[in-house]
Amino acid sequence: MSTATSLFSLECTDADGSARAGRLVTDHGEIPTPIFMPVGTQGAVKAMDHRSLRELNTPIILGNTYHLYLRPGTETLRAMGGLHRFSTWDRPILTDSGGFQVFSLRDLRTMSEDGVEFRSHIDGSKHIFTPESVVEIQRAIGSDIMMVLDECTAHPASYTEARQSMELTLRWAERSRVHHLATPFLYGHRQAQFGIGQGNVYRDLRQSCMSALVDMDFEGYAIGGLSVGEPAEDMYAMTQASTEVMPKDKPRYLMGVGTPENILRAIDLGVDMFDCVMPTRNARNGTLFTTSGRVNIKNARWKAADEPIDMLVGAESSQNYSMAYLRHLFHAGEILGLMLATIQNVALYLWLVRTAREKILEGTYRQWAAETIERLNAPRQ
Repeated sequence: MSTATSLFSLECTDADGSARAGRLVTDHGEIPTPIFMPVGTQGAVKAMDHRSLRELNTPIILGNTYHLYLRPGTETLRAMGGLHRFSTWDRPILTDSGGFQVFSLRDLRTMSEDGVEFRSHIDGSKHIFTPESVVEIQRAIGSDIMMVLDECTAHPASYTEARQSMELTLRWAERSRVHHLATPFLYGHRQAQFGIGQGNVYRDLRQSCMSALVDMDFEGYAIGGLSVGEPAEDMYAMTQASTEVMPKDKPRYLMGVGTPENILRAIDLGVDMFDCVMPTRNARNGTLFTTSGRVNIKNARWKAADEPIDMLVGAESSQNYSMAYLRHLFHAGEILGLMLATIQNVALYLWLVRTAREKILEGTYRQWAAETIERLNAPRQ
């Protein structure tokens, strides 16, 4: 039988706000918070190998239940002893439940009280996700942190639509929790389960949903259904509404967000964990995040720029390359260009949360964050 496990310790709260420094403990290692989790949807962070992730001291990566269920499939994952062993990644893994794919693939799915029936985006085959089956899929994956099945509403959504969706998410969460606590782990390590709060941009729905999830006693709590088209200020307001009722002694995860500014502002609201495809996707399109500002590496400005990609971020694998060389790789269509750009962006995000943690512990977070947001948002000169 699975049992609830305490995995988070809060070390410090910034004197000027709600920013927190803490530590997550899993059987595959410790995770200092705040933390950014690079997205490895199908068991791999695009354009990065595990050696590069380890060189950047990446504590945890994210995988996706929907995609891993379709490929390589639960039978293969069970035969290989779970995703850790299959991929040779020996650090923590968090898996999303597939709830966002339910949202994004709305033309291929049908919702019901029992769960969601959908057609594979790969071959059109029919599948059913229920709260219980999603737990079983994540058992086969063997992730350290597993998310419950939820429904994400589009923006805009009426109050009635948001309330009905939130209530369904809560019923699914309760079923997920019961099944998690009643079924065994498969590979000898513990799995924590996080609930996901919904409610669109309605403060009362957000808070009542999160309060109900807290009563279910999950190991952690996530804020879902944001960064889906709503104004940024609504995203921050709903994040704050949620953190106001989240337990102080459990981790808080803002799903799918976002830009460096989004992350720093959400840290100030008391969020501990983040994921987003932005750093890896933007890298493959030639947009770099650097400590000196944003860069479109394809621009002529960098054609003969004999300066390193980033002087401050600890991206050891890319520090020796010039901006001019990286631009050349993109224009030549060399895969190495995508790899170096991805390393830079992931390194920047990890540097961001690592430095945020240092500033929280020092009690200087707010001033540093304001200065950093201004610098990172500016085009690099």
